[in-house]
Order: sequence, then structure tokens, then C-alpha cells
Amino acid sequence: MLDQAAIDALRATPVAPAHNLIDGNPCGASNGQTMDVISPIDGSVLTTMPRSTAADAERAIDAARRAFDDGRWSDMAPAARKKIMFKWAELIEQNAASLAVLGVRNNGTEISMALKAEPLGAAQTIRYYAEALDKVYGEIAPTDGNILGMIHKAPAGVVGAIIPWNFPLMIGAWKLGPALAAGCTVVVKPPETASLTLIRIAELALEAGLPAGVLNVVTGEGAVVGAAIAESMHVDVLTFTGSGATGRRLMEASARSNMKRVYLELGGKSPNIVFADAPDLRKAAKVSAAGIFRNSGQVCIAGTRLLVERSIQDEFTAELVKAADAMKVGDPLDLGSVAGAVNSARQLEQNLAFVAEARAAGRPVHGGAQLLTETGGFYMAPAIVSDVLPTDRLFREEVFGPVLAITPFDTDEEALALANATEFGLASAVWTSNLSRAHHMIAKLQAGVVHVNTYGGADGTVPLGGVKQSGNGHDKSLHAMDKFFDLKTAWIAL
Repeated sequence: MLDQAAIDALRATPVAPAHNLIDGNPCGASNGQTMDVISPIDGSVLTTMPRSTAADAERAIDAARRAFDDGRWSDMAPAARKKIMFKWAELIEQNAASLAVLGVRNNGTEISMALKAEPLGAAQTIRYYAEALDKVYGEIAPTDGNILGMIHKAPAGVVGAIIPWNFPLMIGAWKLGPALAAGCTVVVKPPETASLTLIRIAELALEAGLPAGVLNVVTGEGAVVGAAIAESMHVDVLTFTGSGATGRRLMEASARSNMKRVYLELGGKSPNIVFADAPDLRKAAKVSAAGIFRNSGQVCIAGTRLLVERSIQDEFTAELVKAADAMKVGDPLDLGSVAGAVNSARQLEQNLAFVAEARAAGRPVHGGAQLLTETGGFYMAPAIVSDVLPTDRLFREEVFGPVLAITPFDTDEEALALANATEFGLASAVWTSNLSRAHHMIAKLQAGVVHVNTYGGADGTVPLGGVKQSGNGHDKSLHAMDKFFDLKTAWIAL
């Protein structure tokens, strides 16, 4: 556990200029340009990082291509690859404190969440896939006695991984762990506003013995570096977590180039349905508040739409307000803060605009003000907006901030209709004591994840993925490895 003194000491540590990591070598952008890294804690310039070019991305892709084609990783004995990945996870754990504080200074997540979710979560994920890599088998087909049908699982090749800024290590590990376990090589494009920790764990991978060129990191703008990865003829698989608009552009780039497989975890507008027979309304309110307001609402599966049975709407809203007001918003490196900073000035502006629009439309709003302006950082009080209509933009569009929309319902059928009335389908939740109702909701909710009497917190043994416009493919669990294998059939005459 980190104490406040240790956190403060790490906070005071200067941050060196960041660099790319290509073919095992640290390097700047080929044009010599850099980008300021702004800390959301106080709006100051934390350091700089390369403003890389498409040519820099192609150099990293070429390094990954060579590393894959010569088999330095994919042909390595599984036991040896496993040993390297275990060592990598160990090094991440050993550096967890410095990684967590560096990440918070970069993206604003409260330290209590960041330590567990980011370096410790990443280490756990990498260790999980290291353990799995020699336990994934091919198949033998049930053919007649004169021929043997075999199905091999072959590593897909070069993977492009474009990572979001809310949990770069955790989500990055969800992609790096299975891709490397499958024998692929990787080019990572980290987020503009949260690149520093991904660069550091790539350095730790080299220290653990990962061969040069197997894992490469190129910083810069998505429209330049991300586009170059998506349009490359030498990237075989692209995996991305982020916005739907960017996801569409990546799919278009795949079609224009080599038809690479594209796996997308996109937006969400996840419904959290509370029935009058919920086993504990106070607990449901507390967990629901955490499910939308922790990390300032910057969580893919956040329960952004609360659908509450009308008979308990006032009672439950009051409990929710109490829970939200008890969550201290403040300096994310203060152990007393329950919610930290919004990631950027741009994101804060977008969040506040949603609240202002709801207030202008006459919707009751609790909270939602900008906070701590004197710090220069980006802070916002949790916002609870009541009586939101299905036609409201707040009901339909992802905010990715601490803004909760409450809509009442009267019947199970109405709750389902409201829950599914969205283009998204990432997560959902149901609070009820009725077992039959819970199973009915699980069957009928159009979402990749359904929580019952809880919200969030599932471990890496279960898949995470969406339906509808929340994407395709799955992170986490053994199913995540499917993205990074090619199936190869062998017919052998006997």
C-alpha cells in the first residue's frame, strides 16, 4: 500500500522527456517535433513527448514485421516466452508505485483506483496470459479413417494496438497480453493525453528479456500515427478502444489497405435498472454512484443511464444524492480523494456542456459544477440529472464524464424498452430480488455485460465486449486470444 508521504515524494520527481521505442531503441520523432504533456491535476506542462510522423509509425511496423517474420518471438519455445512474460509482470509489480503516480500525473485518475487498476491490474493480466500461452491447443477433426484433419492456431502476425487514455495500462494489457501470448508482435499507439506509463512498461518488457522489435511504442496524434497504423499494408490485426467515430475510420482504413482484421471496443450508454424490490436500496445507490462517478465518469462500462422504478424514484434519488455528495472530488494524488481530475480541458468542457443543455431544457440537476478552478486543473462535481426523456441528447449520447441521467419506468417491459433504446450495447445492470426477473433481463438486455445486484469489478477470467455499435471482439479471458490467432487447416492423407 502507498502512504501519502510516498505518493508526495513520487509526485515531486521530475519527469524526463518521453520517447518512442522502436526495435528496442529509444528515439524521438524523425521531424524533431514534440508535444507538451499537460497534467490535469493543475494544468501544468509535465514533460514532452515525440510528435511522431507516419514515417515513424512505418519504422515501428517494419521492426515488428521483421521480428515476426524471423520468428524471434513466435518460434521461441512456449516455456521461454512464458518465463519472459512472467518476469515482465514481476517488474511491473515491483515498479507499481512509481507507475501509478506517473499515470495519475498524466491522466488524473484517483490514486486509490489507479494503483489497483493500472500497474497491478496490468501485471495480473500479463501473468494470466503468460500462464495460458502453453495451454491453448489446436484441434483434430472427426474425419474418416483415411485422412487426418488438423486445425492449427497460428499467430496472426503484426498487431496494431491503439489505446485509450482512461486506463492505458489496464486496457493496454488487455491487448498486449493475449497478442504477445499468441506469438504476435505489436506496435502500440498510446493516447496523446496518457502515453507515459505505456512507454515505461515497454521498457520493462525489454528488461524482462522480450526481444527487440517485438513490442514497439510510437507516440503522437491519432490522425497521424493511428492512421498510419490503420492504413499500413503490413499490419495484420488492429485492436482499438475508443470512440465510435474513430472506430469507423479505422474500419474504412482497413478496407482501403490490406483488409486487416479490426476489433473495436467503442462507446457505451449503459443502463442501470433499479426495481422497487432491489435487495438493498442504500447499497444499490452507493454502488451505482461509484459505477458512474469514480474516475470522473471516464469508464467505458459506466452506468450512465439510471432507470428507476417510478414508485421508488424519489427515495432512490435521495440516496443517490447522498452517495454522490459523500464522494470527495479533488487532487487525485490525495488518498482522501474518491474522484480525481477530468482528463483534459476539452473533456471538461464537453461534460459541462451536457449539464448546461439539460438544465436549459428544464431537467432537475444536482451538482455538475466545475470545481477547484484555482488549481488550474480540471475538476467537476458529480451531476445527477432527473426526469431525462428518451429524446434527450443526454439519454442517447455518451458523455464520458461524471453525468448521470435518471429516467423512471413503470413496468418490466418499459424498463427493457428504455434500456435497449440506444445504438450502444456494452454493459448493463439490474437490481432485483426476483430471480426470474433477473434471468429474463439477462436474456433480453442487448449488452455484452449484464450485472445483477452489483456494478463493475469483474476480473480477467470473463470476456468484455459489446454488441450493436459498442464494437466487436472481446478483451479479457481466453476468448481475447482468438483475435490474435489464424486458424490453419491441414489435411493429411494416411
